[in-house]
Amino acid sequence: MRPGSGRKASIAAAVVAGLLGPGVFLARQAGAAGEPAAAAAFASIVPVLRHPRCMNCHSSGDFPRQGDDSHPHAMDVRRGPGGHGVTAQKCETCHQDHNLDGRNMPPGAPDWHLPPPSTPMVWRGLTDRQLCELLKDRRQNGNRSVDQIVEHMATPLVLWGWQPGEGRTPVPVSEAQFTAKVKEWAAQGAACPAR
Repeated sequence: MRPGSGRKASIAAAVVAGLLGPGVFLARQAGAAGEPAAAAAFASIVPVLRHPRCMNCHSSGDFPRQGDDSHPHAMDVRRGPGGHGVTAQKCETCHQDHNLDGRNMPPGAPDWHLPPPSTPMVWRGLTDRQLCELLKDRRQNGNRSVDQIVEHMATPLVLWGWQPGEGRTPVPVSEAQFTAKVKEWAAQGAACPAR
């Protein structure tokens, strides 16, 4: 080691730390600044997530619910191993890729199904924070990243909630507003509300 090289290395390290330190601080500050915006965006999508159009499939138990009152499915349908029903009671037996005409006829969208039993994504009884954390928990959400959750929220099955068919109440937030807020939540860091 050359004389004075240790001192030069220390000075260089101090300069680098001085240059990186504020950048790291500012990056952390920017992330923290996004948290309130992300939490507010999430709060605006909660009414959709708690609406029967979502809750009827994200239901506790081994069955879907139906109707605005979320009663158990009248046909005694079961979730099945992949979320598509069992034996002769597969979801697609009655639920086509579109709504059938007429009041309270079977609704439909492409790939009509429940979450699988391994990741049922049940959020009845959860606080908004717990619901948010559940959506982000890869062990419970089918190993989806936040970006994949955003993609899921834009699938025809989810978007069906705005066109649920005759006799069903659509979700209370516009599709455009919901989609924008889901994307904003993700873009701002997917922070969860305090409660």
